[in-house]
Amino acid sequence: MDLHFGDSEPTDEERAAVDALLGPPRSAWEGADRTDPDLRWARGGREARGRRDLLLPGLHAINDRVGWISQGALDHLCRRLTVPPAEAYGVATFYAMFSVRPRPATVLHLCTDLACAAAGAADLCAGAEARLGPGSGVSVERGPCLGLCERAPAALAIRAGDPVRTAVSAPATVEAAVRAASAPDSAAEEPPPASAVPQAGDPSLTLLRRVGVVDPASLDEYRAHGGYTALRRAFALGPAGVIREVGDSGLVGRGGAAFPTGRKWQATASQPDHPHYLVCNADESEPGTFKDRVIMEGDPYALVEAMTVAAYAIGAHTGYLYLRGEYPRAIRRMQYAVDQARARGLLGDDVLGQGYAFDIEIRRGAGAYICGEETALFNSIEGYRGEPRSKPPFPVEKGLFGKPTVENNVETLVNVLPILTMGAPAYAAVGTEKSTGPKLYCVSGGVERPGVYELPFGVTLGELLERAGVRPGLRAVLLGGAAGGFVRPDELDLPLTFEGTREAGTTLGSGVVMAFDDTVPLPRLLLRIAEFFRDESCGQCVPCRVGTVRQEEALRRIAERTGAAAADDIALLREVGRAMRDASICGLGQTAWNAVESAIDRLGAYA
Repeated sequence: MDLHFGDSEPTDEERAAVDALLGPPRSAWEGADRTDPDLRWARGGREARGRRDLLLPGLHAINDRVGWISQGALDHLCRRLTVPPAEAYGVATFYAMFSVRPRPATVLHLCTDLACAAAGAADLCAGAEARLGPGSGVSVERGPCLGLCERAPAALAIRAGDPVRTAVSAPATVEAAVRAASAPDSAAEEPPPASAVPQAGDPSLTLLRRVGVVDPASLDEYRAHGGYTALRRAFALGPAGVIREVGDSGLVGRGGAAFPTGRKWQATASQPDHPHYLVCNADESEPGTFKDRVIMEGDPYALVEAMTVAAYAIGAHTGYLYLRGEYPRAIRRMQYAVDQARARGLLGDDVLGQGYAFDIEIRRGAGAYICGEETALFNSIEGYRGEPRSKPPFPVEKGLFGKPTVENNVETLVNVLPILTMGAPAYAAVGTEKSTGPKLYCVSGGVERPGVYELPFGVTLGELLERAGVRPGLRAVLLGGAAGGFVRPDELDLPLTFEGTREAGTTLGSGVVMAFDDTVPLPRLLLRIAEFFRDESCGQCVPCRVGTVRQEEALRRIAERTGAAAADDIALLREVGRAMRDASICGLGQTAWNAVESAIDRLGAYA
């Protein structure tokens, strides 16, 4: 391993940020005694390399304290972890929320994705940039979805320091965004999570029944409203019994792939290689998706309990909650819930006095859509670039740290709680035969009541939009987000099930339902989707790395031309789209053409 360090030194503040995370250095190699000239070998290097997974938290520590990551700070972190600086530089530059170039301590992130674009993000960005120009002490950065689509347009201000301070402004005006950037405060008032749940307080709800009813900080209130009933039943059933219940319920993954959850758990539990790991994917970065944020902000103990049940079933003793960095309130509430559960004996060496050990580590993402792919997420946790791995082997055999791993998203996991409290037959009776249970839908765009809706599988798209109050002039509905597909206003009788959307030639995905009226320019929307995939491609495989760029170029040319020239570019788009779909390593490249294709074929875009 070539550990080539430069001559740059960290500042006292940068050194303090790293040492606060890793503890004081113990040797000259790590930077404890710089008077020792003999640094030809590392003492304790093997132990340090075993902490490679702390690279991402270390980068966060520096970025949080200073606002950017200097060469000296990076070198110091690399010495502490025995990581080649060249590799760490590749990791640091992979994530949009980090900077390796000097910038102001305050960064104002402005969302330019689909829901915000339709709600006037362009004017917000122009106004904020005009007000916060050079010399303002604020860096204004346009970026992808902030997961606040129900309150579009959205802004997130982050001020580095000890502690780091944040402020969310949504729906944001220029004045509100500038005010947030001028005085960000993590204690600033945000609407309660229940404001994103139009059905809040409805006793018929299952997954969202506690949001807006229970204090999300109170473990006692959570338990008084049925909390930890499912975990107690899990201990009564035993691991095999829990997996059997989940399998009999028909629960499938809610992230879009719709893989049977019970089968995934069983495959991992049966692996002889140990330890087993549980990873909760809370890095929901699909434009238009915000359901996991609402659960974590409004009912955090439910996720802690659900992760404990899942880990018990598969024989895992460590769980990782990978939570996107753009969710400051969710991060705070989940950390508090984990700490409280640990203090009360609901996490730790002896959960509920049952002799079962399990604990949860929270890892923050840093702005990378691709890390929603399970193997890219594993690489990110391990301290590498968040690039997908080739499969097989599959995560149930070799996942996180090369060990058997179950990866589920937040919505999938919290569905396990009603399965155990209701029983599998009762749960399976909800929804349809092939799509069982309740489903969360993220409705945004041209509706009067945007938010997260909980409905059983099988309701039609029209019924959902009627609840949300769709506005006049509906032109198209995007299902599944940027990786999904458009449907026409005359297709609102489409049943919202995995099988129903598949038969209709579209996808349900993670549950995004985004309505667009005739005031939204469709070509600009498609171009934004192409820009999104170009930016978010990890660049590992040629079909996606080149294809996403060619797709954007063709859409730009089409926006400027008509007639035969546009027809040639549409033919090129189809060819490039097929290549990406057939040959890309992961779902990003495989789905990057979906929305554009559906707009051309179903909506007659560019006709």
